[in-house]
Amino acid sequence: MILIRTLILFVALGLFSCGTKKEVFKNTSQDKVVIDSLIITKVPDATMPPPPPPPPIPEEGEIFEMIEVTDDKGTTIAEAESLDEAKELMKEKQNDSINDLSFHQNISKRFYENHEIWEALLKKYVTEDGSVNYKGFQKDAKGLAVYIKMLKIGFSKINDYSQEEKLAFWINAYNALTVDLILRNYPVKSIKDIKDPWDQRLWKFGDKCLNLNDIEHKILRKMNEPRIHFAIVCASESCPKLQNEAFTASNLETLLTNSTKEFLSDSSKNEISTNRIRLSKIFKWFAKDFKQYRNLIDFLNLYSEVQISDTASKSFKDYNWDLNE
Repeated sequence: MILIRTLILFVALGLFSCGTKKEVFKNTSQDKVVIDSLIITKVPDATMPPPPPPPPIPEEGEIFEMIEVTDDKGTTIAEAESLDEAKELMKEKQNDSINDLSFHQNISKRFYENHEIWEALLKKYVTEDGSVNYKGFQKDAKGLAVYIKMLKIGFSKINDYSQEEKLAFWINAYNALTVDLILRNYPVKSIKDIKDPWDQRLWKFGDKCLNLNDIEHKILRKMNEPRIHFAIVCASESCPKLQNEAFTASNLETLLTNSTKEFLSDSSKNEISTNRIRLSKIFKWFAKDFKQYRNLIDFLNLYSEVQISDTASKSFKDYNWDLNE
């Protein structure tokens, strides 16, 4: 009797087990399996995503985003504007026993004080008579952007500059930022077609955003050098011509003198004779800047080819704001 009961129980358990097994494993897809109504999603084998392609390598000498040049400790010691320049800087560093600070000052002089990048752009896009090829400048916008960035870096050591270095720095800055302003709005027929052209705070130097009026009136005019008015250029026909070389501490006196003489001898801007002068309105707008001389005639006679009488009649010419291209 006991044997029969055991056999019956074994058979019953077997039937129950077979009946439920049909529901245990049920394929729903290649990625999911149902186990006792619990859905389990298969996790694919973990694989690393392919690495991103390397950035394109610019051609040797191509101007692009600034390259940081670091020493063997990873400390930035300079910035270069091209691959070959970066290599040259590293070569200098490796072959020179001077410390990082001296090296950085050497690089600063080459880039910030000698204004080599700006000079190259001027030689390329400004004619001898001061006409500016803004379309060409547009094609070389990265070059101008690099120079403006160098100005901002150089500003961090402006207090260490001599008076001549400061004057050259801010004259070049004014002219470069004026070109940048024109390019941001090009094509335009006149700088006056741009809304508030001299008040736009587009460029940050240190912790302050400067505009062209700040540079001219709060910095340059306070340096007591009236000849700056014949060196800074407002992108207009009646302005002094944009020189196609950069101002530096070493050429400052010569270039300021030549710029003043050229401006006074240009009959489209000034008409000078012994007894009658018709002058640019620059001499009217900034009359007080020339008061360090006995009078305006004294200043003019220092740079004019014609000696002007103290009793000469004086008037001012209309100002042509057409773009200087």
